[in-house]
Amino acid sequence: MFLEQFNQENAQQGWIEVICGSMFSGKTEELIRRLRRAEFAKQSIVLFKPIIDDRYATEAVVSHQGQSWLAKRVISAKEILENWQGEQIVAIDEAQFFDTDIIPVCNELASKGARVIIAGLDMDYKGLPFGPMPHLMAIAEFITKVHAVCVSCGQLAQFSHRIVAQTEQVLVGAVEKYKPLCRACYLKAKQ
Repeated sequence: MFLEQFNQENAQQGWIEVICGSMFSGKTEELIRRLRRAEFAKQSIVLFKPIIDDRYATEAVVSHQGQSWLAKRVISAKEILENWQGEQIVAIDEAQFFDTDIIPVCNELASKGARVIIAGLDMDYKGLPFGPMPHLMAIAEFITKVHAVCVSCGQLAQFSHRIVAQTEQVLVGAVEKYKPLCRACYLKAKQ
């Protein structure tokens, strides 16, 4: 369980938090929940998302359940640094879509005192580590893995099973292209 910790001496100290899991596991909802708490504490916040993610809104991050937060769209991870104006909280949704530049960007932000909150898929539809996420989890101070519910058997689901024939690794979609499955149901579905 993630425990939010704060510096006792009131000096700004940065760190990295990663929220990961399969599709439909509540990653974006958890990200937005943390942002709402920070907003209540009157902390300055900026949220970024990759330009490729336009499923529900272009200028906001929106969860599958309809929770939303205004976001800045960026083409590359380097643009995050270019657009950072010293906000205390730097949030990044769908981090798996960024290239490996996201790793030094997050490290630099944390080193400069920002609380960096990252959400993303930890595995692709083949069940393999997705993009920079394993590296981000390795450098993070805090990691929260959330799970969906398997739509086949009701157990905890950690796999994002693709239900369309396309085979490219990056295929943005929701329930029309993916369903969450547990390990046993995922293995059955792959046969």
